[in-house]
Formats: sequence, structure tokens, C-alpha cells
Amino acid sequence: TCRQLNKFPIPPWRNWLLGHTGMGQSTEQGLQQVDALVARYRHGCLWWGLPWLPILRLFHPSTLQPLLSASAFVAPKDKTFYGFLKPWLGEGLLLSNGQHWSRHRRLLTPAFHGDVLRNYLGIFNQSTHVLLVRDPRCTQVPTLAAGGGPVELEVLQPLSLLTLDTLQKCIFSHESHCQEWPSEYIQAILELSSLVVRRQLQPLLHPWWLYSLSSDGRRFAHACAIVHTFTAGVVQRRRHALACLGHQAWLDGHRGRRMDFIDLLLLTKDENGHTLSDEDVAAEADTFMFEGEHEAPRCHCGGATPVSPLSPNLPSGHDTTASGLAWLFYNLAGHPEHQERCRQEVQEILAGRDTADIEWEDLSRLSFTTMCIKESLRLHPPVTAVSRCCTEDVPLRDGRVIPKGMPWPGCPQCHHPPSSADSKVAIPVPPGVICLMSIYGTHHNPDLWPEPEVFNPLRFSPENSKGRSPSSFIPFSAGPRNCIGQSFAMAEMKVVVALTLSRFVLRRNAARPPPSRKPELILRAKDGIWLLLEPL
Repeated sequence: TCRQLNKFPIPPWRNWLLGHTGMGQSTEQGLQQVDALVARYRHGCLWWGLPWLPILRLFHPSTLQPLLSASAFVAPKDKTFYGFLKPWLGEGLLLSNGQHWSRHRRLLTPAFHGDVLRNYLGIFNQSTHVLLVRDPRCTQVPTLAAGGGPVELEVLQPLSLLTLDTLQKCIFSHESHCQEWPSEYIQAILELSSLVVRRQLQPLLHPWWLYSLSSDGRRFAHACAIVHTFTAGVVQRRRHALACLGHQAWLDGHRGRRMDFIDLLLLTKDENGHTLSDEDVAAEADTFMFEGEHEAPRCHCGGATPVSPLSPNLPSGHDTTASGLAWLFYNLAGHPEHQERCRQEVQEILAGRDTADIEWEDLSRLSFTTMCIKESLRLHPPVTAVSRCCTEDVPLRDGRVIPKGMPWPGCPQCHHPPSSADSKVAIPVPPGVICLMSIYGTHHNPDLWPEPEVFNPLRFSPENSKGRSPSSFIPFSAGPRNCIGQSFAMAEMKVVVALTLSRFVLRRNAARPPPSRKPELILRAKDGIWLLLEPL
């Protein structure tokens, strides 16, 4: 293990004892530090969170691809942090491993087939119309349809409520009206996400017995109870109705009607004819509300700089899509020529229609809009990194090996600090070297993306995409544990941006400074993402 780790370059650190501990920040400066690391170490480097915690930071297809293509058994998610989520999410896809994960992944995959997603387009349109034509009496966020001049709006909050609204309709067929009025269930989801992030920053509250005695722990338990009561009630009512009607009668009754996520999970069967239990269905529904369109990674300072073995960022499903949309709006607002081309594309599709809705067949016609979405996800990925902890040695193409980790306290190389900034050092490690796959770093690697800070949607034109490694663009991760709902997310983003541009012009406010990026649960801005929305 020591010889294998010795082959990776080490950036300058504090000292041999503290390594790089405390050198990272979840701030704009932290992301700029990633840019500097990528510029110097184009393929990856070795980072020491503590003397016994090596972290391989990878940002090039040559080092990413072997991990991304490895099976979930060889390169599973590391488990240090996920126990925090267990009381909330149970054994859903996010927290399960091994055969349990494989079985659930197989059973859930059909729920994200195109024929199923097609039926969700109406929900995407409906929720977006609620955002764009909101009752001015609503207390959640300012109205957009006030008439007259432009409205200045912090866009991430209303977009987060929109995606929460969409998820609750698609999963439970439940009308929460959360974009218009407060919802106890939605507030519980938001509070759980916030509490999970806050707990990981407080090491004293990591032991469950201490956390349960704290005020945050009691709030966490109360919010869990609200979420579990709601989900279990929906699942039990649907299971009872299914048992009373029978499988075929249930299908006949839903013929021509949209089935939601709960319906699909209750009806699915494995190769042995076994269905998911009520607990399994509830866990997957809760997981999708939390994780939604994205894998929830273990991430250190948003992919910026690892500072602790217990500092992952976990994106909630509604927030990943909301973050992607908010930064997309920001990028289009700063490039009116691209925004106008997207608007013309949408107007051509909607011309002559009685209703301003995007249909399933329209999504493939939004070619330039899709390029803008992808370029925005490259420039501002909602999730900045994911991690793996290998159970077997993983060979790289250049002959180096990512070791699974074997502790050997007697190693003679382990007591010699590096003599220069780039010298190599090896320290005994526990089984499972953490591999931090930097999505942000990969998307800003100048070897892969010339002028990486420039917003240029034409990077994703068919001619410019030829020959590009698939691992160069990984906003939804890749491989066996990639985002199961990426088609859901892309379809929702296309509908929201298309309908928004059909009604509003997006502009940046020159009086406000550029947003200072802040990688937390998802990529946010320190003081929000403020834009001017001017009705057409």
C-alpha cells in the first residue's frame, strides 16, 4: 500500500502530522484552490486529511474511468457518514450495499423508463405554471406575475419548492401546494436535510446516544416521525387497495392513467415473483424524496479540499435539480445571445398551440437548450464530488494502482515526512483508501475543456462532442452506481427552462457583485443567486 500511494504526487501541506487538515474551505476560495490543483496535477493527487487518512483526489478520465466502471462490490460508497441517515432513509438504494442494493436497483430501474417519464410531463408543466403564475397572496416567495417591470428574485428558493412539489406529485400523487402555502411534510424534509449537514460539522454529536440527547437530535427524531407517518400511511392505503382489488383489476383501473412511484414499487416483482415489502417501498420513497435525481456522495468541502474524514456533502434530490436550474438561469442571464436562441427554439415549438405546455416529443427538439443545460452542469455541477472506498486494488492505465488499503504499522517509510512540496510519502492506512472523484475538478480540467471558465454551449454540439471521453462530463456520476433518475432530472430541467423563457427575460443585476459560490449540500451562492425577471 505504501509503495502504491508513493506514486501519487502530494501538494504542499501544513506538516507531516496534520497533513492538509484545515487547508480547505467550502467557499469560493476553496473552489479556486481546486482550479489551482487541477492546473498543476492534471490527473490527480494524494491528500492527507490526517496522518492515517489518505484521500486520492481524481480529476481526469485516466484515473476516474477505472473506478467509475468498477462494480458496486469493488468500489462501493464509503460508509463513514451514511449512518447519520439510517433512521430517516432505512435500507433504500442510497444506504444499501451488496445483494440488497443489486436487487433494489434492478427493481427500481423500470420506474425511470421513458414510457413512465412521459407521463410525468404534465406534472412538470403544472408545477412550473404554478411558479410562473403565482397567486400574489402566497407567503412562500414573491409573485412573478405581478405585471409591469422586472422582478428581482433569489431564484434558488422558489426552484427548490418547485422541485419538491414535483417530486411529491410524482412519488405520492399528493397535492401539497408547497409552492403556495407551508406544508408540514415539506418542512420536515427541509429540516432533516439541514440537520444532517449541521451534524456532520459537529464531531461531538456524531455518536448517536449523544445526538439523541441534544436539541438537534430531538428535532431530527420529530421530523423523521412526520416523514415516516406520511409515507407509511400512503403505502399502507395503496397496499390495502391493491389487496382488495387484485393485481389485474388494479392495472385495469389505472389503464390510461398515470401511475406514481408508489404504485410502480408496489406492483414490481423480482425474478422469483417476490414483491417489495411495505418497509422497502417506504424506504425507497423516502430516499427518492431525499436523494431524488442524484446519487448522494461522500464529498469533502464540495470537492474543494478535504479537511476532515467526516465532512461529506449530501445533496437532496429536489436541491440538485434546483441548483442546476438556478445556475442555468444565471448563466443564460449573463449570455443574452444564448438565452435568445433558446427562447426562439421554444417559441417555434409552442407556436400555434392552444396551451403553453411542453410535450414529451418536444424534449428532443430542444437541442440548443439541451446544450445550454449540459454546459451549465459542466460549469456549475450541483454535486461537486462523489467518493468510493475500494475493496480491491484498482489498476490504472499508467501502471499505478489505487490500493484497497492494508495497515502495516511497521512500515519503515511511514515515519519520514516529505522533504519537498512534491515529494512522495507513505503512511499506514486503514482498509479502503478514500477516492474522491472531483466532478468540479474534472469539469474544469483544461486538458479536457479549453478555457474551462467560459460558458460555451457549443462544446456539446454533435461535432464538438466526437471523440470526447464519457468520463469528461459526469454531472450524474457514471458506472453501476450512477444517477438512476438522470433522465427524470433532465426532462424536468428542460420543461422548467423552456416555460420560463417563454414568459420572461432573465437578466443579471449590474448593481450586485457576481455570486460567491458555496459548495454545501449542493452548489449554492453565499448570498443567493439574484436575477431580474422581466415579463415578455
